[in-house]
This record gives sequence, C-alpha cells and structure tokens, in this order.
Amino acid sequence: MVVARRAVKAGAGVKKGAGVKGARRPEVRLPALEPYGGGELEPDGDYDGLRFTDVDFAGQDGGGARFMDCALTGCAVDGTRLHHVRVLDSMLTGLRGVGTDLGSAAFRDVEVVDARLGGVQLHGAVLERVVFRGGKIDFLNLREARIRDVVFEGCVLVEPDFGGARLERVEFVDSVLKEADFSGVSLTDVDLRRAAEVGFARGVDRLAGAVISPAQLLDLAGVFAAEVGVRVVGVEG
Repeated sequence: MVVARRAVKAGAGVKKGAGVKGARRPEVRLPALEPYGGGELEPDGDYDGLRFTDVDFAGQDGGGARFMDCALTGCAVDGTRLHHVRVLDSMLTGLRGVGTDLGSAAFRDVEVVDARLGGVQLHGAVLERVVFRGGKIDFLNLREARIRDVVFEGCVLVEPDFGGARLERVEFVDSVLKEADFSGVSLTDVDLRRAAEVGFARGVDRLAGAVISPAQLLDLAGVFAAEVGVRVVGVEG
C-alpha cells in the first residue's frame, strides 16, 4: 500500500491553478415535502417530493425506482436492492446499511451526508454533481462507473474500488482514501491535493489526469520510480 498525506492544515484552501477544472457542486433546494406514507418499496416505483425519516428498507426491492426532490434521513438500507434506481435533486442523510445494491444507478444533483455504509455496489453507476460529505463507506464498488463533478468531502473511504471507472472533475477534500484501487481508471481533472490521506492498493500507474501536491509527490516518489523501473539506492562510502 502506498500512502500520501497532505501537508497543509485541514480546511486550508488550495487554488485550482495549473488549468485544473473544479467540480460543479449540486444546489439541492427541496420543495415542501410530504411524509412517506409507509409500505415497502416498489420496483420501478415513482417517489416525488417525499420525506423518508428513519424508514427501514432492509431487504426490500426498489429496483428501477425514481426518487426526485426527496429527503431520506436515518434510513436503513441493509441488503436493499436499488439497481438501476434514479436519484435526482435529493438529499440523503445518515443512511446506514451493508450490501446495498445500487448497480447501474443514476445520481444527479444529490448530497449524501454522514453515510455509514459497507459493501455498497455502485458498479456501472452514473454520478453527476454529487457531494459525499462526512461519514464512512467501506468497500465501495464503483467499478466501470462514470463519475463527473463529484466531491468527496470530509469522508473516509476504506478500500474503494474505482477499477475501470471514468472520473472527470472529481475532488477529494479533507477525505481519507485507504487502499484505493485505481486500476484501469481514466482520470480528467481529478484533484487529490486536499485529501487528508491517500493510500493506493493498485493503479498508481493510472494517475495521469490527476493533480497531487508537492508533498504527495515526495511520498509517492518511490512508487513512481518503481513503475518506470528505476531503482533508488543510496551511495555507499
């Protein structure tokens, strides 16, 4: 594992500069919401302008459903099947669960706040103008996903898998990435400079298109040298 840590104070701003394009953040403005009336999720269901509070969706199937202008707060999603779901202009706060299936989902203009999730399947998903703020997500599967204008802010990602994904205008701000898999990724304007910690399990050779800080470069120098076959050996005597 290769780890790079930021050498600036938390919260300190870093100018974009160097032609780096910043992510466009979502502006979620929810209308007056109606409380969710209860009952199980329905496949291909249509949920518009609803507030879900402390609802237990464990084991339910909402595949293909659409959530628009919704707020989900404190909901449990253990083993919930939400493949091909569409989440638009919505706020997800305090979600918790293990093994949530969000494969091939579409998230647009969404804020995900203080999530506590494990083994979330977002492979093949499309994420656009999304902020993940706070919380901790273990074993996040984003393989082959398309990730555009996304910010990971103040969150902990343990062994996230970005294998084969396409990332464009993605920022990691005060976040921790532990043993991240970047194998086969395509990166454009991916800003790692403000990450609190970055650890790579695989894919350091795929960082073209990312921007790192001088301190991170020093931390990663040995790995970069190994990738091009350069040995770093001190001079004796």
